[in-house]
Amino acid sequence: MATAAELDTTTSPLDAFRTEVRDWLAANFPASLAHKDNAMSAIDGPSEHSAEEAAWQKAMGDKGWGVPTWPTQYGGGGLERDQVRVLQDEMARIGAWNPIGGMGVMMFGPTLLEYGTEAQKQEHIPRIARNEVRWCQGYSEPGAGSDLASLQMFAEDKGDHYLVNGQKTWTSGGQWADKCFALVRTDKTQKHAGISFLLIDMDAEGVEVKPIRLISGASPFCETFFTNVKVPKENLVGQEGQGWTIGTRLLQHERSSLSGGGGSAGRMMAGKPVSALAKEYRGEVDGKIADSDLRMRIVRHEMDTRAFMLTLRRAALDAKSNQGPSAATSIMKNVGARITQDKAELGVEIMGMNGVGWEGEGFTEAELSQTRTWLWGKAVSIYGGSTEIQNNVIAKRILGMLDHQ
Repeated sequence: MATAAELDTTTSPLDAFRTEVRDWLAANFPASLAHKDNAMSAIDGPSEHSAEEAAWQKAMGDKGWGVPTWPTQYGGGGLERDQVRVLQDEMARIGAWNPIGGMGVMMFGPTLLEYGTEAQKQEHIPRIARNEVRWCQGYSEPGAGSDLASLQMFAEDKGDHYLVNGQKTWTSGGQWADKCFALVRTDKTQKHAGISFLLIDMDAEGVEVKPIRLISGASPFCETFFTNVKVPKENLVGQEGQGWTIGTRLLQHERSSLSGGGGSAGRMMAGKPVSALAKEYRGEVDGKIADSDLRMRIVRHEMDTRAFMLTLRRAALDAKSNQGPSAATSIMKNVGARITQDKAELGVEIMGMNGVGWEGEGFTEAELSQTRTWLWGKAVSIYGGSTEIQNNVIAKRILGMLDHQ
């Protein structure tokens, strides 16, 4: 009689895929890059990449696994939910990271897949999937931040093109971007219905970018000025007046990314856990952090972080199998911002005077980085939609609470 092992001669499709992933990673991911931070799509600007980093980016881009759920006809991986989980698990097992990112992946790409024409998808999506083009976001204006629908940058219809005039602010990475997806006004007589979604080349005549220096010392945001900028009609996404709908959908993708690995969660996982930091700077008693009050706050923070990361993973898988991110991303954005800021505050408290240095002798690189991370973290509850705006979204779209008339 044949044994069970002899009878079981088949391999499940998922097991076969896991083998494919392992073999491909073994052949393409340089072991020297394992567990290193991914700086290839950082908002802080372009940096020099090693030959190994460049090769890894090209391999992932050619394979389509940098955007694993995007359709294969546009350069994506075309993977199903279970396959994505296998890919993530196998990459984590060897310390591999995704070198394909930026605003094109996090926000614009998923939105264009929903609203773009076939010609627009063919032109832009493959280049995003290979990380060949940098995108920036033209939303906020000096007089239109929280009340974004008050934006005034105007695109005048000139027949075969639009003539764009106006200003955007807080343009993340604008000084390095190749292209900008922007909300513009095409009708001054209507507020929301007068807004359209337009794609603008950042090297077009009339575009001027001025970086804004932050208290952290970095300049990832810009003021961007548009003076008589000609934009072809084919760069309109959707219909005129549909910009508010498209822009709102893009914000859901943005908040999903900011609360996930592309934003707050990435900062949470960076560097040493605060428990390890406390043992280093505050000492231990019987294997425990010496300060009992600090110990309890660290335990609470690390429990919140762990629960948040697990929830993010579940939400990401649900989004891929359903209709993409929902208004619930506003909850994740707020929670992620709070936990990120808590970690930064705890880090400074634990380090004491070593955690507030800016430059000079007597500070390690990690300590100076902690100071800048703490200052940077003050913006987490503002950009991508402030905490107050997210609370409004949660109240109206999730809890069903309406303003009193």
